[in-house]
Amino acid sequence: MDLQLAGRVALVTGASKGIGLAVVRTLLAEGARVAAVSRTPGGLAELAGPSLVHVPLDLTRPDAPATAVDETVAAFGRLDVLVNNAGGPPPGVTLPRFGFASVGDDDWHAMLDFNLVAVVRTIRAALPHLLAGDAAAIVNVSSGNARVPGPMNYDYNAAKAALNNLAQGLSEEFAPQGVRVNTVSPGPVLTDWWTRDGGAGDVLAAATGTDRDTVLTKSAAEMMNLTVGRLVDPQEVADVVALLASPRSAATTGSDYAVDGGFAKSA
Repeated sequence: MDLQLAGRVALVTGASKGIGLAVVRTLLAEGARVAAVSRTPGGLAELAGPSLVHVPLDLTRPDAPATAVDETVAAFGRLDVLVNNAGGPPPGVTLPRFGFASVGDDDWHAMLDFNLVAVVRTIRAALPHLLAGDAAAIVNVSSGNARVPGPMNYDYNAAKAALNNLAQGLSEEFAPQGVRVNTVSPGPVLTDWWTRDGGAGDVLAAATGTDRDTVLTKSAAEMMNLTVGRLVDPQEVADVVALLASPRSAATTGSDYAVDGGFAKSA
């Protein structure tokens, strides 16, 4: 199916690895031009070409979101799609964190700044350009934990729930003006968050008395009751993001799409 993205311009945050890198790769394959925002280039080097520009920024800096939008428009002359993928643990933070008391004020501020405030700033900067185009779209990458929170990662879960609420409100205001806003909520995705040394795989292995490989291939899916019996592949999330970014989804707005292996059930 032609997603009608050829020639359109997308800005993707958190673009150097995991879901963000898969989104960049997918949009490029569909003929879009992409400004990829991340602190370091990471895996973007393998996608280098005239339709891709890397914008090296730390989005927790207050001025960075506007700079990202400005550089996108300077490079490609317009902006049609915004994918707010940057999020998760702030730099230097490892999740999961167990229990409400494990999260202090500084943790709350850092998590909300990275997962919510940076998104607000990016949308604020992007909207004038999106409103000037046709068939514009914003896709926010949230989390299944926004709808199915447990007694861990309280700050992360709350930030993502706020992101879902934000998207619905934005859709009500701006979809009538031609800017659709939707959310994709992944479950546990097999990314660096889980696989790196000291990451979630190791944390859960230590908590359950097993090893990282067992967590990644078996026990994480069992603990989270994933119907498909495995962690989600980043490409599976990227495919849904691309569809929501596409003009083929012209009647889809204000929605939250779970790509979670059955994690959220009926919640």
